[in-house]
Amino acid sequence: DLVKGMFNDVAFRDRVKLSGVNSINWARIMAQIVYYFTTAIALGGPDRKISFTVPTGNFGDIFAGYVAKRMGLPIDKLVVATNENDILARTLKTGRYEMRGVRATTSPSMDIQISSNFERLLFEANDRDPAEVRSAMDSLKQSGSFAIREKALKAIRKEFRAGRASEKEVAKTIAKTLEETGYLLDPHSAIGVFVAAKHEKASAPMVTLAT
Repeated sequence: DLVKGMFNDVAFRDRVKLSGVNSINWARIMAQIVYYFTTAIALGGPDRKISFTVPTGNFGDIFAGYVAKRMGLPIDKLVVATNENDILARTLKTGRYEMRGVRATTSPSMDIQISSNFERLLFEANDRDPAEVRSAMDSLKQSGSFAIREKALKAIRKEFRAGRASEKEVAKTIAKTLEETGYLLDPHSAIGVFVAAKHEKASAPMVTLAT
């Protein structure tokens, strides 16, 4: 809210030439789109589809994957991987974006309840209707939740899957990966690896992003 408030203050924004460097800045998402293409090509695309699992808090990186797919990249699945603060996984399951208390975890970039770039997905899923998105954001601010319209929810579920990993599951995944491969995962990446394993299938490579 603080960051959005500063950007909405047009006089202040223009006076100090305010800019964001995280994923609320479209330039960052554009840069992330590139490695979806390079990764897919390295694994045989565009002749075969590739799936991606993305450790997700603010929804920027996986939204870049969505844009890449809209640009024509043959992506099979885009899988949202979250920690115990699983608002995105719950939203895809229930169709309702509902904030709860934040639990501190070993993957702090996911310890949030407002996923800024999900707003961009809502815009696309609601046929780019700004009034619909504004209504949802107003409801979120006033009541802490909003329901996604059936048509938009169907469009979102067509493109995305989701899963969560508990702190115990993260620790076990780190230990198992280290034992089997010698590679020490960070907690964020371990969430992706854990969730990806539940969505893998033989017909398409599954890439887990480290974020």
